[in-house]
Amino acid sequence: MSLALFVALILVCASIFVNGWTDAPNAIATVVSTRVLSPRVAVIMATFFNLVGIMCFGSAVASTIANLVDVGTGSNPLIAICAAQLSIVIWSLTAWRFGIPTSESHALIAGLMGAGIAYNGLSAFKLAEFEKVLWGIFISTVVGFTAAYFVTKLVGYLFRRVKRVKANRFFSIGQMASAALMATSHGAQDGQKFMGVFVLVILLANNQPVPSTVHIDLWIMLLCSLVMAIGTSIGGYRIIKTMGIDMVKLEKYQGFSAEIVASLCMLITTVHSGIPLSTTNTKGTAMMGAGAARRFSDVNWGIAKEMVMAWVLTFPACMLLGYIMTKLFILIF
Repeated sequence: MSLALFVALILVCASIFVNGWTDAPNAIATVVSTRVLSPRVAVIMATFFNLVGIMCFGSAVASTIANLVDVGTGSNPLIAICAAQLSIVIWSLTAWRFGIPTSESHALIAGLMGAGIAYNGLSAFKLAEFEKVLWGIFISTVVGFTAAYFVTKLVGYLFRRVKRVKANRFFSIGQMASAALMATSHGAQDGQKFMGVFVLVILLANNQPVPSTVHIDLWIMLLCSLVMAIGTSIGGYRIIKTMGIDMVKLEKYQGFSAEIVASLCMLITTVHSGIPLSTTNTKGTAMMGAGAARRFSDVNWGIAKEMVMAWVLTFPACMLLGYIMTKLFILIF
């Protein structure tokens, strides 16, 4: 194994670890905030169902990410991928330090785009794949908020005559199922994204072209699941606090509604189109929509504004970081 390949794979694993640390907790924020599960139990559950999502939903999203930019073949492209992964780690850990739930998906995409431009100019862009990214942003924000708003309204209406104690008991069980589904969708989406980069690195190292549909070996799935699980177990509670407590306080039926909407958005796009969705954005806007369905004042719009600003800044910041780090790495190596 060449040094460039070894370093590239280590940095991809570092990005997966950071994703587990800062992004996977978004999947379980509501089930913790509504006190259905303790943080420890929720993390264990998320770890297991992330693995389920990674192994059971094909490779459409991985193929989209692997084909997002054209960085050519040889050793320098590996250096560019290394720089992109390092930029993701720097950005994500900075955001985690301040408890801001940024999108590792957008950081990954933007970092790869910046690296591709630095190495191969604007011709590195593959517009067909980038269109999927734009659709993902639309679905995770507009569709996530709107659908969660109306689904929460519908659920509240359907259970309006049910006694509160009985309804809470029902939705406590329901939230366990919906949180498991949310963790599964996170594995299906984010796990695939980083596995796509993992496969891309191996193909570049062997001077092989990137196929339109990539094949992911079982050992890659297991490795990515393990690294993501370690990250989730070590960190994440700061993000859970921001998402599930500070931004909006949800009743159990609201948490259930938000998780169902976010999960379905992510799983449908994963299976049918390979559109990469951000877990953070999809879950965050769904929680805002679920909170606003009862009262707009239930949402801390100051915290929500900070989160949205972080999401908006992620693309240009990580693209610039990926570009600068790639140019720097090429000069050094």
